[in-house]
Amino acid sequence: MTNLTREVGQELEREAGQQQMSETGQEQMMSETGQEQMSGTRQQIDKDVLKSKTGQQQKEATVTKPVYILAIETSCDETSVAIVENGKIIRSNVISSQIETHQRYGGVVPEVASRKHVESITWMLEEAVEKAGVSLQELSAIAVTEGPGLIGALLVGVVAGKALACALDLPLIGVHHIAGHIYANQLVHELEYPLISLVVSGGHTELILMEEPGQFRIIGRTRDDAAGEAYDKIARAMGLPYPGGPHVDRLAQEAESEIKMPRSWLEADSYDFSFSGLKSAVLNVVNQSKMRGEAVQVAQIAKGFQASVIDVLVEKADRAVREYGAKQLLLAGGVAANKGLRSKLAERCEQLNVPLLVPPLGLCTDNAAMIGAAAFLKWDKQEFDSMELKAEPQLKLEEW
Repeated sequence: MTNLTREVGQELEREAGQQQMSETGQEQMMSETGQEQMSGTRQQIDKDVLKSKTGQQQKEATVTKPVYILAIETSCDETSVAIVENGKIIRSNVISSQIETHQRYGGVVPEVASRKHVESITWMLEEAVEKAGVSLQELSAIAVTEGPGLIGALLVGVVAGKALACALDLPLIGVHHIAGHIYANQLVHELEYPLISLVVSGGHTELILMEEPGQFRIIGRTRDDAAGEAYDKIARAMGLPYPGGPHVDRLAQEAESEIKMPRSWLEADSYDFSFSGLKSAVLNVVNQSKMRGEAVQVAQIAKGFQASVIDVLVEKADRAVREYGAKQLLLAGGVAANKGLRSKLAERCEQLNVPLLVPPLGLCTDNAAMIGAAAFLKWDKQEFDSMELKAEPQLKLEEW
């Protein structure tokens, strides 16, 4: 019994020892596992912190890195390429004008304009990049005028823009031509909203309300001829060279007297314009002078015509600024270069105590820098176009 008891006791002690060793081993294993888990957690935290810092650094780098947009403009008879930094700084803006080519015809011939764009676009791209001092690898996006404009002319720019974007694997941004004219002001001024933009060009005469960046609401437009179109037509009737606008403006400034012309105010509450009746009145005066064998009083007619156009533009812009509480009045488009219009609008804005923003003369006519400025709106929202982008000669501003 004693030996058996001793053996049983020893066996129990052995089992108890093994159990204790097992439990101790488990505790050690659990401790080691816990330490490994804690170490892994610390490593994961370190990785997350590093990842967060890297992401923040990348974000900061993205914010501080300049955005270079190469822009192309070929909507009518100017071939232009520009590189614009952050939508405000012009690094280059090269323009090839076709005025001399079209002067013999008294106006723009669409087919001729398209062919001239084809001849110019490649070396214009090269010159813009060289003058900007920016490599192709530094470009952020390619922008191009997609409309409105002459379909053949637009196609040249769109195809060139798509080819470049594809070759460089860069985002493509289609830009509305009139948005470009408006945002030409952003290249030299700080814009404050809400604002009213008066767009006056060869193909457009519009009053546009902008309550936010990139938001366009047309509150008035021409019902027939655009103001710039009327300038060219009456200039041709009086035997003045193409383009007629600058010549009419110069003669109007020089003339001491004027031949009174009608004003088309339309409905009392309307912001729309109409210049076809004014154009007809000028043609009537010219034709009557010729029928009577009298010399056409070109300067006096020019002064009367310009006074009529400016009166209507200024009065309707004035009313729009007051009605919508605009903080600024922007003048945009080719006719924004007209000295008489600039002067009268400046006088009226001073009375209204509202700033008048007008781009420098070089940015009034068609150019690619304005397209780059407008394209930055889309870049900021990361809104890009696909390679299916098409030329849209009737593209609507409010849908852009």
